[in-house]
Amino acid sequence: MVNRDEEREGPAQAAARLTGRRAGDARAAASGSPAEVMLEGGKAVMVKRAEAPWAVRAEVAGLRWLAAANAVRVPAVLGHDDRWMVTERVPTGHPDPETAMRFGQALAALHAAGASDFGAPPPGGPADAFIGLAPMRNEPGSDWPGWYAEHRVLPYVRGAVDRGALRPHEAAVFERICAVLPDLAGPAEPPARLHGDLWNGNVLWGADGEVRLIDPAAHGGHRETDLAMLRLFGCPHLDRVLAGYEHRAPLAPGWRERVGVHQLFPLLVHAVLFGRGYAEQAMAVAREALAHAV
Repeated sequence: MVNRDEEREGPAQAAARLTGRRAGDARAAASGSPAEVMLEGGKAVMVKRAEAPWAVRAEVAGLRWLAAANAVRVPAVLGHDDRWMVTERVPTGHPDPETAMRFGQALAALHAAGASDFGAPPPGGPADAFIGLAPMRNEPGSDWPGWYAEHRVLPYVRGAVDRGALRPHEAAVFERICAVLPDLAGPAEPPARLHGDLWNGNVLWGADGEVRLIDPAAHGGHRETDLAMLRLFGCPHLDRVLAGYEHRAPLAPGWRERVGVHQLFPLLVHAVLFGRGYAEQAMAVAREALAHAV
């Protein structure tokens, strides 16, 4: 149970407690979290507060699992407890084609580091995690089409119906696509080590010419899912990212036709969180994918 002192604790106090260094005032982001705090000695850190203890555990485990691949860099975790997480602050620069090419190569290496199963959580991470503000269940499975349908499509279809973003009869289009996923999935691949929430906002183009990834929803999955999410929400120099990726680890033939299948997961998550517009986009993507299955 959180005591009243802990409830009143702010980002600067949490940073000082978790790092053992005095901290100045916090400068909050537009959303209120994370906040930037300057520690004694001039070191800037980012301080993030979570409402659920397992959210911190999931994010910390995810960052460490990604870092262990020695591929794409992530901010170092400097301290955490059940409520707060402190990471290094990354000075940001501007995207450029050379950095994008290196990022693609590093992302391919990250995916190649692998996972024990589709849906496997990072070591030490909880099965009940989050993608953004939406719950995400990490339940291992050996067959990607079946696992993706059961744990990455249908739960969010039900959530979107419950919240009124999807009408009950509209769920049928997603049930149909889940039934034909084995025909749409392409060649079987081993589980990849995914960031899991790889939209452009979670890609930091560092001032040192290196990309860092933040806010993971890390799990074992299909590597094309990370790439499809980059395409869905836009990524600077995406053509160079993909060129670097394919130089390191060529994608299976037909991957461009499968992009929509992999975008269903983030689109449905957004439908649950943000409503009807994303639900309509998910239905359009699903119908187009079904057309390819005929």
